[in-house]
Amino acid sequence: MATRRKVNSLRTRGRAEVAIGVSVTLVVFVAGLLWAKWMPYAAKAAKADRTHHWSGSNVLTVGGVHAGDAPTWHAAATFFHAYVLSIWQALVVALLISASIQAFMPRSWLPRALNRRRLLSSGLAGGVAGMPSMMCTCCAAPVAVTLRRNGVSPASAVAFWLGNPMLNPAVLVFLFLVAPWQWTLTRTVVGLVTVLAVAVSVGLVARTRAGPQPPLEMNAAVVGETTAAGLAAPRRFVRALLRLCLILLPEYLVMVLVIGALRGWLLTLSQPAHRGLLVVVLAAIAGTLIVIPTAGEIPILQGLALLGVSSGTLGALLITLPAVSAPGAAMVARSFGWKAIATATFVVIMAGLLGAAVLSLL
Repeated sequence: MATRRKVNSLRTRGRAEVAIGVSVTLVVFVAGLLWAKWMPYAAKAAKADRTHHWSGSNVLTVGGVHAGDAPTWHAAATFFHAYVLSIWQALVVALLISASIQAFMPRSWLPRALNRRRLLSSGLAGGVAGMPSMMCTCCAAPVAVTLRRNGVSPASAVAFWLGNPMLNPAVLVFLFLVAPWQWTLTRTVVGLVTVLAVAVSVGLVARTRAGPQPPLEMNAAVVGETTAAGLAAPRRFVRALLRLCLILLPEYLVMVLVIGALRGWLLTLSQPAHRGLLVVVLAAIAGTLIVIPTAGEIPILQGLALLGVSSGTLGALLITLPAVSAPGAAMVARSFGWKAIATATFVVIMAGLLGAAVLSLL
């Protein structure tokens, strides 16, 4: 009788700690996104609805960098400053969400919520899960890494990673309010196809490294371990946060500096004289490398349209600019494997060509 009461007590304590941990994670998620994304984007959408004009600037031209300029420290530093100033809030929230998931959430919950028997269903689940956070691929990278670490399948995790920017409802609203309707339609349709195609492709080539998940019903020993671990949850949170910062941030920041230094060469695609299929292909490739903040593609594409750049080039960049990016790929490569990231990049480039064809036809 005494043993049974002890077991029941352990189970009750374990469930209470799980409830507290999940509540803390939800508070971090909601409060963080309200601060970094939802409220600022609601204000931007209201302003765009009134003015039908996008007030954001082209991050690729900050510091007076022009098409064809050679790489310089000035180009790297000014881009780094402008980019980090645009995304630091979202990056902080992403790191806090990731650490909270690792410290407070039961490891079996996310795999059970996102993993599906079919790759297409897993991709859809991951893509939909990524829509509320509305981050760029770099800011979504820490969460995607945590999903893989917790046993979420490659298909679902990569769909979450790309679904953040590609299916971002705020960006779709912005495009609808300030850009031609063809841009919104192309981004919506081709963006969804891109996320699902990448999920299926990565799921086919990546090795699933997640171990078997624990059952929902825990015996007394497992409950006791959970309870003891729950006492160390704050310490786990701090360790997870430090690990994410020390492992992911250095390479990310270095890659942002490199992209900033090289952007003068990348801007040569903005010359109106550049037309033809080859330029569309080059634009699709360049778009997968360039890192931009959320909705940063809007002023870039508007500026290119005013210069007379072809609709094919615009369509390719509309899809590839928000997806992947060299810094984002570097951040998730260890968790997904370079083979999976190379596959995702190739599929995104092909999707960029599809976007170019669709926008040209519209």
